[in-house]
Amino acid sequence: MGKRVAVVLAGCGVYDGSEIHESSAVLVHLSREGAQAEVFAPNISQMHVVDHVKGQPTPEQRNVLVESARIARGNIKDLAQLDVKGLDALIIPGGFGVAKNLSTWATQGKNCTICREVEDVLRAFHAAQKPIGLCCISPVLAAKIFPGCEVTVGHDTECEKWPYAQTAESLRELGCRHVNRPVTEIHVDPQHKLVTTSAFMCNAPIHEIYDGIGKMVQEVVRLA
Repeated sequence: MGKRVAVVLAGCGVYDGSEIHESSAVLVHLSREGAQAEVFAPNISQMHVVDHVKGQPTPEQRNVLVESARIARGNIKDLAQLDVKGLDALIIPGGFGVAKNLSTWATQGKNCTICREVEDVLRAFHAAQKPIGLCCISPVLAAKIFPGCEVTVGHDTECEKWPYAQTAESLRELGCRHVNRPVTEIHVDPQHKLVTTSAFMCNAPIHEIYDGIGKMVQEVVRLA
């Protein structure tokens, strides 16, 4: 019987939801590991909707669960229905939706709040000592909830390759230990059972991002 892994999405699209390539990579690698993905999303309104051609907000209003269903091919549940007892692990892909819909990191940084249902789920998996996989910007959720944890969002020196490196300093200010890792690698915090990788925090070829996510998924399944 394969491991049952909850995948929590934040919408559909890099600028206002879950990063589609990261989400797809998580689902592909879970399938490759023989694990069963169960996809969830909170039934809440998005912070805003971004025109992905223009890169600008529009007057539209969209729902995080409804938009996430696009990635899940309709096979998705309201996050409020998640029962940690029947699941072996949790993975949250990145994308600006993590910082806009699952939390207020995009507007408040280290002073952000986290969506109540998302925080409850993270705490439940942590309390049950079940592994949590996080990529791209989603490690900020763990840093906010679990002071003293160890994560990576890639590197801490900003450059063309690492345009979001200042995030590492914000994590340190939350009392988290940030560990520099290349995009194809992961960091494991054995105490908190956290597995993190930088994904699109890095300007890297998509196959390298895919490979890093693969290592994250493989380790999460192993720990489960």
